[in-house]
Amino acid sequence: MASFKAIRIDKAEKGTTTTLAQFDETDLMDGDVTVAVEWSTVNYKDGLAITGKSPVVRRFPMIAGVDFAGTVIDSKHAGWKAGDKVISTGWGLGETHLGAYAEKARVKGDWLVRLPSGMTAREAMAVGTAGFTAMLSVLALEKHGLTPKDGAMIVTGAAGGVGSVAVALLSKLGFHVIASTGRPAEADYLRALGASEIIDRNELSAPGKPLAKERWAGGIHSVGSTTLANLLAMTKYGGAIAACGLAAGMDLPSSVAPFILRGVCLLGIDSVMCPIGPRKAAWERIAKDLDHKKLAEMTTEIGLADVLDVAPKILAGQVRGRTVVKIG
Repeated sequence: MASFKAIRIDKAEKGTTTTLAQFDETDLMDGDVTVAVEWSTVNYKDGLAITGKSPVVRRFPMIAGVDFAGTVIDSKHAGWKAGDKVISTGWGLGETHLGAYAEKARVKGDWLVRLPSGMTAREAMAVGTAGFTAMLSVLALEKHGLTPKDGAMIVTGAAGGVGSVAVALLSKLGFHVIASTGRPAEADYLRALGASEIIDRNELSAPGKPLAKERWAGGIHSVGSTTLANLLAMTKYGGAIAACGLAAGMDLPSSVAPFILRGVCLLGIDSVMCPIGPRKAAWERIAKDLDHKKLAEMTTEIGLADVLDVAPKILAGQVRGRTVVKIG
């Protein structure tokens, strides 16, 4: 096709404009693999880019979307051939490199991961960056040495994308999962994913003490700010919190007390530029440890045009679980 449908972001006099438009194939950026995109997803970062609420996009025009799954059309990369089923998440897609909300993408072959056996492209995008980030967080906590016998795990933003997958993964691995959410109506949903306890996020959002009563051995945190400070203050001796998001802010109003008095560790999780080795390991674990039925229960499907309506809702905390985008 000489042109294809894509969600295009352009620079405007004030901010940006986002439209569903035709995009010329000759304007695709350099890359050694061309992919027919079949599925994508909506992540928090996609919401920021499409609404222009944060300067996520670094070049214009930009095709939005940080994740895709599809089939290789053409490849000059030794590792890929036409017909291969592939996944791409991060690497600047939708930020510095034309992204995933399009019927076609051209990327570096080194950015791709093979679709795991037994997983469909739709399921891979139900996981997406959010679920991939949750798995990286689980792997970091395991590397720290935490096991179910060490105590409970706290998951913040539990009804969101990262949180939903984190709850499902941790519960399947045998952890007692405490789900923190600002949406009490989602309690049944979270229990169905495997949460043992539900707490209101307000318990963790007010400024607290440098050290508080020990409540959990570790956790997966996608919120930032005061909530993260409280999580650290309530983490048991030798525990760890995997931090992977900033929905409540980039600041961290904490102290060194949890680190030097309880030996608590703060584990930073980056999914965008994660090297290919850990990527492959994470996707292998996702295919093995994420319950497909629970994944289906947390997933909603939309079309490409619907992304424009969903983007502001994900920023407002109105989207539950994962949203897949049917493209081709």
